[in-house]
Amino acid sequence: MAINTAAKAKAHNANAGNNGCSSSDGSGADSNSPSPPPSPRQYRRQLSQCRRRLRSKVQSHFRKENLLTSGIFLRWNSRYLLLLALLYVSGLILCVRPFSALLQPSLPGAVYRSHELFLKLWPDISADNSTAIELSSVWKYKRKLKVQKPCPNSTARQYFPANGESAAPNGYLIVEANGGLNQQRSAICNAVALAGLLNAILVIPYFEFNGVWRDPSEFGDIYDQDHFIATLEGYVKVVKELPDEVMERYDHNFTSIPTIRVQAWAPANYYLGAVYPVLQEQGVIRISPFANRLAMSVPPHIQLLRCLANYKALRFSSSISTLGNKLVNRMIEKSSRTGGKYVSVHLRFEEDMVAFSCCVYDGGDAEKLKMNSLREISWKGKFKRKDRVILPGFNRIEGKCPLTPLEVGMMLRGMGFDNNTAIYLAAGKIHDAERHLAPLLKMFPLLYSKESLATPDELAPFEGYSSRLAALDYTVCLFSEVFVTTQGGNFPHFLMGHRRFLFDGHAKTIKPDKRKLVVLMQDMQMSWKAFKAQMEIMLTDSDRKGLLVPRVKKINRKTSIYTYPLPECGCLQSHNTSLKLTHTTNTLVSQLDDLR
Repeated sequence: MAINTAAKAKAHNANAGNNGCSSSDGSGADSNSPSPPPSPRQYRRQLSQCRRRLRSKVQSHFRKENLLTSGIFLRWNSRYLLLLALLYVSGLILCVRPFSALLQPSLPGAVYRSHELFLKLWPDISADNSTAIELSSVWKYKRKLKVQKPCPNSTARQYFPANGESAAPNGYLIVEANGGLNQQRSAICNAVALAGLLNAILVIPYFEFNGVWRDPSEFGDIYDQDHFIATLEGYVKVVKELPDEVMERYDHNFTSIPTIRVQAWAPANYYLGAVYPVLQEQGVIRISPFANRLAMSVPPHIQLLRCLANYKALRFSSSISTLGNKLVNRMIEKSSRTGGKYVSVHLRFEEDMVAFSCCVYDGGDAEKLKMNSLREISWKGKFKRKDRVILPGFNRIEGKCPLTPLEVGMMLRGMGFDNNTAIYLAAGKIHDAERHLAPLLKMFPLLYSKESLATPDELAPFEGYSSRLAALDYTVCLFSEVFVTTQGGNFPHFLMGHRRFLFDGHAKTIKPDKRKLVVLMQDMQMSWKAFKAQMEIMLTDSDRKGLLVPRVKKINRKTSIYTYPLPECGCLQSHNTSLKLTHTTNTLVSQLDDLR
């Protein structure tokens, strides 16, 4: 079945991870939309130092000359000025020379030639049916992680009594969650944890309208609001809105409520020392924005609240979960050749992502003009600033360029997935979809998306709502046998953690080594046999890394509990209230258990 390439454009969370030009994952950024990257830091720093030294020498020379006589300064001639200019330029050349290789496209992997390699190897790829692997046996490691002891849940009762009787709350906490679907999800979980830390009543988080995703959805449009409140009962009290008597104090003007701006990754001690007194005095506080405003390292009973919110309290709304379950069932039906098991791919090859990455593909001058136009429209003049150096080849070598559908297909075929494998594509509107999806369809004819699985009538209520569309993708990817992430960001980070939680610690995720991959795909002497051998190594390495769990004491913003939920969140498995898998019905769970 051919994938519907005319799908409505959708954007995923961005904060996230190595987004093209960006040299950071964006997880601590204050802004809601991605911003273009700076030049390589070391290059910029050393170049700046050289410039300062040269200026200092010239100025020193000026001072010495002035001490000798002021007349010499007046009699400078054009030859002396030219000499100084030549000295300055030669100094800059000496500074830049060590980094000049970065400006050259001759380094291995700097140029996109994957389409040429595909044409060369296609006869061998299409004829190769000798190494197909069974999805049920692709993962060799079956170790079950041991839960850390003492379990945080064992001490939770003294903080959150089972009968819900605790000290009177200090006031109301209001947060504004910004970003896309999963950045908002992070803000919600952090808000629950912060409410527990401050002993505050949490008002259902507000969703800030984002200029990139442009989704006006509110909390209740995406999540089951009543389930959220009921699940947190006895831990954190949650209300849908502020009481009238509180709003009267502020003339029913929401913006009049005291707003606190908090630095990113603020520790618990900061909230207890700086925010807690304001809450006690005012009775209500508002924190905006609230993306990544709480440190990952918090007391165990507060960490438990994050786990409780993410894996139990947050359940998609009935409209999303109903259609999401249908899509999962339809993917299972389409995967009859592989026992109902399918592969999901989070493909970040939308137009805005390609433009933001500053990477060059095979579209020629027309593609460059289009990407320049998109960058100017979306990010104004940020890419044209004087301190901005765009190095497409360097970005590709560093693994910051989004993988094309062709590259994903070659990688999966090289790893042993044959053309009987059903693939679900989680993506927005693919850049130049007809041209870029054609090779992937040749390698994997059983290629599907939400647009091809759902009917137009079923998708109609979701059109124009990027977060709701992303929630459908999230649901289908969650229950795939294999999840492939190609670019990073909040979407794969949350999904990898959710899958680790559901599947006893195993990621079941393919996270390719893009630095290695771009070098292999530029080697026109590469044989299909040699390429397969490298992909098999990459698959084994990805599976091994999927088992790694960072030490809790060393957890930081990059080793987020949302990505690595175990062992800290393992206590939910033995909680007195049985864990219910989110995003699915009991019927679907039983079907998945039977298939697994």
